[in-house]
Amino acid sequence: QLQLVESGGGLAQPGGSLRLSCAASRFTLANYAIGWFRQAPGKEREGVSCISSRGGVTNYAGSVNRRFTISRDNAANTVYLQMNSLKPEDTAVYYCAKRDFSDVGRCRTFEYNNWGQGTQVTVSS
Repeated sequence: QLQLVESGGGLAQPGGSLRLSCAASRFTLANYAIGWFRQAPGKEREGVSCISSRGGVTNYAGSVNRRFTISRDNAANTVYLQMNSLKPEDTAVYYCAKRDFSDVGRCRTFEYNNWGQGTQVTVSS
């Protein structure tokens, strides 16, 4: 079964940084666009950032633009999300997922599948 595993979440102070990783097992990430999504308590899951299969195209939600950076290392079969200048409103469970195409689409949840189990990010002083 194709599997994505997120890691790197935790507690950060406002203004701090965290780096999330999304590692694939049993398949090669290099063929697919990968997205990061998040879900805060009581809210719907939303797209945060997506990256095309070769990394040439990226997409960011307006709320994280210029603070978060998505990247990928296809040789390591891993996609990253560098999160800087964190805010309390970034608190959520963060998930990565795969799209069955090389392009990012619209970075919407219904376009992606093979969801990981998520990693909790909490931003609080």
